Amino acid sequence: MFVRMSVVVLLALVLSACGDASTVGNEAVSRSLKPADAELASIYNRSCRSCHTVAGTGSPLTGDKIAWAPRMAKGINTLLDNVVNGYGGMPPLGLCMDCDADQFEALIVFMATGQ
Repeated sequence: MFVRMSVVVLLALVLSACGDASTVGNEAVSRSLKPADAELASIYNRSCRSCHTVAGTGSPLTGDKIAWAPRMAKGINTLLDNVVNGYGGMPPLGLCMDCDADQFEALIVFMATGQ
């Protein structure tokens, strides 16, 4: 019984360490992504990148389709409303005071898909 319990505890520790490694991997991938459109890339770099490439912020990482799926399921109008009014730790307008709805939508889609 003790040996079986020890194996279970050891396995849980190994698997939890794997979770930490995948977060780092997701951050690295997230940091490597940028919108193809130069104007959108500029907006992303100044307004979105600092939070959406760092797992510790609690915001969904750019390109993390699993984290974005439940958000995208709410619909683009809800997500746009969240951006404009702020949501959780995200400030109103996502720190882009001069962005329009089309740019916000394009940024949301880019961050949700990585493309």
